[in-house]
Amino acid sequence: MATHTHFRTCSLCEAMCGLAIEVDGERILSIRGDDEDVFSQGHICPKAVALKDLHEDPDRLRRPLRRRGSDWEEIGWDAALDLAAERLLEVQRAHGRHAVAVYQGNPTVHNYGAILYGQILLRALRTRGRFSATSVDQLPHMLASLLMFGHQLLLPVPDIDRTSFLLVLGANPLVSNGSLLTAPGIERRLRALRARGGRLVVVDPRRTETAAMADTHLAIRPGTDALFLLALLEVVFEAGLARPGRLQPMLSGLDEVEAAAREFPPERVAAATGLRAEEIRTLAHAFAKAPSAVAYGRVGVSTQELGGVCQWLIYVLNIVTGNLDRAGGTMFTRPAVDLVALGDRIGQRGHFGKGRSRVRGLPEFGGEWPAAALAEEMETAGPDQIRAFVSLAGNPVLSTPNGARLERALPGLDFMVSIDPYLNETSRHAHLVLPPVSPLERDHYDLVFHLLAVRNTVRYSPPLFAPPTDGREDWQILHGLARRIGTRRGRQTFASSMTTRAVGRLGPRGILALLLRTGPHGRGLRPWGRGLTLKALERAPHGIDLGPLTPALPGALRTADRRIALAPPVLMADLQRVRARLITTGKGSALSLIGRRELRSNNSWMHNSARLTRGRDPCTLLMHPGDASARGLADGDRVDVRSRVGQVEATLRVSEDMRPGVVSLPHGWGHHRPGTRLRVAALRPGASLNDLTDEAEVDALCGTAVLSGVPVEVRRSGGPAPVLA
Repeated sequence: MATHTHFRTCSLCEAMCGLAIEVDGERILSIRGDDEDVFSQGHICPKAVALKDLHEDPDRLRRPLRRRGSDWEEIGWDAALDLAAERLLEVQRAHGRHAVAVYQGNPTVHNYGAILYGQILLRALRTRGRFSATSVDQLPHMLASLLMFGHQLLLPVPDIDRTSFLLVLGANPLVSNGSLLTAPGIERRLRALRARGGRLVVVDPRRTETAAMADTHLAIRPGTDALFLLALLEVVFEAGLARPGRLQPMLSGLDEVEAAAREFPPERVAAATGLRAEEIRTLAHAFAKAPSAVAYGRVGVSTQELGGVCQWLIYVLNIVTGNLDRAGGTMFTRPAVDLVALGDRIGQRGHFGKGRSRVRGLPEFGGEWPAAALAEEMETAGPDQIRAFVSLAGNPVLSTPNGARLERALPGLDFMVSIDPYLNETSRHAHLVLPPVSPLERDHYDLVFHLLAVRNTVRYSPPLFAPPTDGREDWQILHGLARRIGTRRGRQTFASSMTTRAVGRLGPRGILALLLRTGPHGRGLRPWGRGLTLKALERAPHGIDLGPLTPALPGALRTADRRIALAPPVLMADLQRVRARLITTGKGSALSLIGRRELRSNNSWMHNSARLTRGRDPCTLLMHPGDASARGLADGDRVDVRSRVGQVEATLRVSEDMRPGVVSLPHGWGHHRPGTRLRVAALRPGASLNDLTDEAEVDALCGTAVLSGVPVEVRRSGGPAPVLA
């Protein structure tokens, strides 16, 4: 068979890079960047080759597995789905609907079929036991958007291609390729910012790869970003630099925010943040006076004790300096599939605090409980105790706080089913594993990341390979399970039954076609005329450019009074914890642990790619030379890292890039657990950051896990250093 080139969007991270995949029959010959992609223009990162590795991985499961004692046996799809439905309903009949819980992992958002049909399964189960990666990631962004703009998905995006000043807090876009900021080739974009005379400032406890190319790096103390942001606002107000411009008539609560900020001048927060007052003042003036500017914060800011307040204050800083909804500031997208409008139509703009979790009383957000509560809800007896568990595209043993506690809780469940292509650290505890086909055996459309992109574009990717006859896509697994649950439960409404049947016949591709037609760029339901359709998109393998971001306010606002709520009461009340932070910061001798991300790593399953894990050990503990010397440690030593909840062992790397008093360990590792089938990952297991993070420590406002600023002690290990290939 002759070779040919297939064009598609990479589904491994948020950047949406276009790929050109050369194949010969069923064999992948090469993967390179698509030079004609309207968005990425040829850029890819090293992770792109993992699509080949994942597709060809002999460890990837191809058929359902049922546990038989300590072993596994393959079974057919009908038998597997029947078993799953029967056992889940059995638990619900015995212990109530909410005794079944569902966890949706991060890879779900890279799979539009899983996004759409995951909701169908949740509706069939009728359970309140819903968890996801949201509460270990971007929940504070969504909370601020809900409270300020009236919709949890009205997420403003930094217009980095036109800005004059980019302030980055707790993010490392050179490695992440952007996060809640879809911007392929971001290094090129940041260099263009500086080439046109703009400034890049990074605020982070570590001199990250992005900080290394910045004009200014401020090594802040972990967990004090809220104090820093309030000090910036104090200077902006005190110096008369608050100029919201055309936003002014849309604002409510400006006076309240100004009064709150006046409590936090730079001189008052300097000691707590570890930054000089003059540094903060100079930055505030430069940001406010720039022709255009944008403040952007991500995981390092979100996953801390005051993450909700931090993201609110970032929005406020952009607004009061007039940098929301204008070119070069932070703007709203106009994607081909408008999830904000879709949420309006189905009554799901978002909600917060409608209920509290059973054990600890943590707040719900968007119908989900914080992932930090998952293990305790399994362990604690009583009504609605979790007795059965569905894990979809997730590995919470490695990705949620105190994963070791969850690891102990899972074997006690009455039933567990994992929808996952691997026997990993979480799915190894399941009674049944349902593996979907590889990403190259299904079509692809980025429902979520077009919503977060720095330019409005659209692209659809058909399957590269036909799925095997005995394979199932994620949506087929989810729909098949939902249909069986509905049929066996009985007493289904006619509307519910018809909806399940209809979405099964449509499939995700049919739903996507409708969403594109009814979106802001679509043709509508007319059979002819101008406008976007799925067929038109299929004729554009490199995508379609829909233009730059444009102003959207006040029309985009979903608040009741159609104004931006600058001072939501729950956030204003939470400033009391910020005041307390001034008093408690810096007390104690423990080191502060932060995470980090590696360019060749995203989710834990990427560690089963030999080419992505070769070379120098990526799972090392970084420590400042002064801290190492004080503890009698040297570069290359094996060290024990201990927190309140656990201990791990790692190789020490002494680095001037670290702020004194702070250490860093990457996330996603810890592949030493028995019972997995990850042969490559097991050769370089590393240590799990989340064996050290504490499930008891959450942002009290919204329940987001505290993964940054964890108190730890470090000492020399008694074990020998491993020999690495």
